[in-house]
Amino acid sequence: MKHQELRERTKNFALRIIRMYGALLRSTEAQVLGKQVLRSGTSVAANYREASRARSDAELLSKLGLVEQELDETLLWLELLVEAGIVPAAKMSKLQQEADELLRITATAIKTTKNRPRT
Repeated sequence: MKHQELRERTKNFALRIIRMYGALLRSTEAQVLGKQVLRSGTSVAANYREASRARSDAELLSKLGLVEQELDETLLWLELLVEAGIVPAAKMSKLQQEADELLRITATAIKTTKNRPRT
């Protein structure tokens, strides 16, 4: 996947997270978990944007590592929203699937960058 495509995909993911947060109930539990997922889910796009402008492999790996961490954290909050009965699993499945796919893509990019020959 090209950098520009992934940049757009992570931004769209952030927008989906924002919309999901806006649709949450106003209960304390929903809002606390929702704010957590809002922070981590939107951070994915911001950190990927920084990674796409990395000046070295070390900087790229550092930023991609942050993307990976934020995606994993986002998945946790999404799981908790479902398991706490705040959001039905059926409504959350596509968002969780996208987070998982982005996490796999990011992990592959990290591995590829680590394994490429140094110049």
